Order: sequence, then C-alpha cells, then structure tokens
Amino acid sequence: MTDSELRADIHSIEPIPDADRDSTGPQQMWIWAGANIAPVNWALGALGIILKLGLMETIAVIVIGNIVGCAIFAAFTVMGHKTGVNQMVLSRSAFGVRGAYLPSILMFVMTLGWIGVNTYFPVKISIGILGQFGVPDTWLIEIVIITVVMAAQVMIGVYGFYAIRTFEKYTVPPTIAIMVLMSILAWTRPGVVNWGLATSLPPGAHLAMLTLLTTAIGVGWGISWVTWASDYSRFAPRNVPAKSVFWYSYIGMFVPTVWLGILGATIASTTLDTDPAKMVSAVFGGPVSILVLLMVLHGPIATNILNVYSATLAALSAGLKFSRFWLTVIVGIAGYLVTLYFIFAPSFAKAFDNWMISLLLWMSPWAGVVLADFFIKRKGKINVAELYRSPEASAYGDINWAGMIAFFAGLIAGWSVEDGLVGALQGPISINFLGGADLSWLFGIGVSGLVYLVLGKHVTSTSSIAASTAGR
Repeated sequence: MTDSELRADIHSIEPIPDADRDSTGPQQMWIWAGANIAPVNWALGALGIILKLGLMETIAVIVIGNIVGCAIFAAFTVMGHKTGVNQMVLSRSAFGVRGAYLPSILMFVMTLGWIGVNTYFPVKISIGILGQFGVPDTWLIEIVIITVVMAAQVMIGVYGFYAIRTFEKYTVPPTIAIMVLMSILAWTRPGVVNWGLATSLPPGAHLAMLTLLTTAIGVGWGISWVTWASDYSRFAPRNVPAKSVFWYSYIGMFVPTVWLGILGATIASTTLDTDPAKMVSAVFGGPVSILVLLMVLHGPIATNILNVYSATLAALSAGLKFSRFWLTVIVGIAGYLVTLYFIFAPSFAKAFDNWMISLLLWMSPWAGVVLADFFIKRKGKINVAELYRSPEASAYGDINWAGMIAFFAGLIAGWSVEDGLVGALQGPISINFLGGADLSWLFGIGVSGLVYLVLGKHVTSTSSIAASTAGR
C-alpha cells in the first residue's frame, strides 16, 4: 500500500486530469465486485423463492437476466473512461445543461434509498449472529450497529475515490474466500437446500412472475447501477483499452451478483424467508458466524461508500452549491433516516421489490436516451468543455427537448407494460393484454432511445432557439 493509494480525492465533478487517471482494469473490477459482495444480493435471489418461483427457474432468471443487465451497465463505464467525466454531467449532452438536473436529482434521492437498503442488512444479520452468543435483540443494539456502519461509510466517502479503490482492492479477495466457505457449507450440508423446489403458481401468474423478477432482480440489477458507472471509470487512464474497462467492469458486477443471488435462492428454498438473520442462522453457526459477520459488515460498507460518493456527485451535477464534504455529511444523515424506515417496515421483501421496480421505471428510459446519444448519435465523441459551459452558451443547450420528450415517452411506455406489486406500478397493457407480464425495462430503454434518435433531427434545445431568435 503506497501513499498514492491513500491520497485524498480533491476532485469534484470537473473532468479528471490525465495525471490523476491511474486506476487499472483490475482495480475497476475490484470496485464493482466489492460493491456487489453484499447481503442485498442474498435477498435478490431469495425474492424469487418468496414470490413462489421454483429454485431452478429463479437461478435461471438471475443468470440470464444479469448477462444482459451487466452488459448494459458495462457500456456506461466506457463513457467515463473515454471522457474523464462523471455520469450525471455526461448526461448533459443528451438532456442539456439544466435539463440534466432532473435525472441528477432523481439519482440523488434514489441513492439515499440505496444507502438505507444496504445498511438494513448488516443490522439484521449482525443481530442474528450476535443472538447466537447471547446478545439480545434490542433497539439500542440496532442503533449502535447502524451508527458504526454509517460512520465508516461516510468517512471513506468523504476521503473519495482513491480510498474507495484501496478499500475494495484489499478487502475483496479475503471476502471472496469467505463466500467460498459459505457456499460450500450451504450446498453440501443435508437439509439446507431444497433442490427440487417447484413453483406453486398457475401458468398465467407464473409467466407474469418470471418477467417481473427478470426485470427486478435480473436485467434490472445491472441497469440499477448505470447512473454510477462513469463516476469511477473516469479514473481509468486513456491508454487502457475501452474493451478492457468494459470486461473488467462486467466481470466485477456479474460474478458476485450471480453467485450471491444463487446462494440466497438456495438457502431460501428451505427457510422460505428473505430475513437475512434467519438465512444465516439456518446454515452458519459457531466460529463460522464470525466470518459471516465480517463479510456482512464489509459488503454494505463496500457498496455504500460508492453510494455516498456518487450521491454527492449527483447533487453537485444538479447545480447545488455545497462542498463535497458537507454534501457527504448530509447524505450520511439522510441515509441513516432511510435505514430506520427499512428496519421498521412490516414486509421488507415487498418494500424491496416495489423499490426496485420503481427505480427501473425512470432509470430504463434515462439509460435509453443516454445510450442512444453517446453511442449512436455522437459515436462516442463528446466535447467535454461544452458540458461545463453556462446553459445559455453550451453547444448542448439549456434544455434539450428531444432528450426530455424521449425520456417521458420511455417512462410512459415502460409503465404501460409494468407489473409491480402495488396498483400505481401496474400498467394497463401488462394487466389487460399481457397477463401481468413485466417488460418495462425493455420498453423503457427501447422506446426512449428510438424517440430520441427520431426527435434529435427535428427538435432544438431552448438555448439554441434563444440564440437563433436573438440573431434575427
């Protein structure tokens, strides 16, 4: 470990200068692997079982869905690598300088929720493990655990990218070793896994649930990370091939997500519960519980240090005039409050599924617009300086109405074929014509991207209209 690995990150949302872009492909992989070696992925796998799918088809949803979702995510890491710019500022090329404030604000609010979700798990699992050693489950113990975990997350988030990279680099390999031990214990002990568990759903509801969970825990998981992607790949040197950034990021996302998802599904096949404490106590006991506790505490911290860091970048990208330090503190406090909400929610499984579906409702059309803009319209070539000019002077305009209209078109299209667990997230086409099938991620991306490319030839941004009028 060198001093350079631990230096403070002085950067905000400005482009990263070449001298500071020293993150290798393997380091990018460790960042994304660390972020996904987290108990939340146990719940992703267990969710399919709780919602009455069979074990093998739940595993298939996890694997096939993530093959697609992780590829979409990895494509976004290429954007940051090519430009040195964080993800929300990059979206200004598609939405305009101030038009991009909307997705930036949405990402900021969404990330606060993720911080709460990811802190929920170490609390519940720690309580379950400590209970095996006679420590009672009280609200005071829960508050202490939340406080300790949140303080660590905020401290690393304040220190910035280089601390995040170093944390992941040195903690992920031993955590993988614990994952291997956990998997061996879970999959070799008799009575832990019900390998023959089959669905109890009738045919129509069965198909609907398959598509719903493909959206929520398959393809959707990769898409749920796209707004973070360039925040970290912007530190990869220009001389690293783009395909290396893509594949290292892909592997870092895919392997732990699928691995832990399958582990969660197999354990839940017997426990029939997404409560992580019950999942742990059903399989792991004694000294192994201590190792599991270490992984449990590592996972959310490894994930949330990215959430804390990226939330501040999103707020700054939305034009908020705070220092990154104080924004990080604000994010930590808000995330603490959200954690308390999830801790006391009556049904975490339903709350989590509704959370995932609602995220994808806006993230899919946003992703469609940005992908179409970067890879098709601009062919990967962005004028970085124009991203930071004033809205009135930027070549990308104040509000790019082509991007905004395409975004809302994709939003409506995605909602129409969505089948969430609450009425507001059940679209009319899905319910009335598709038997409850959920294709929201596909329609959200496809419709928004297509509309953007069509409108891009005919719709002008507000600043361009103003400049044209002034010149007459």
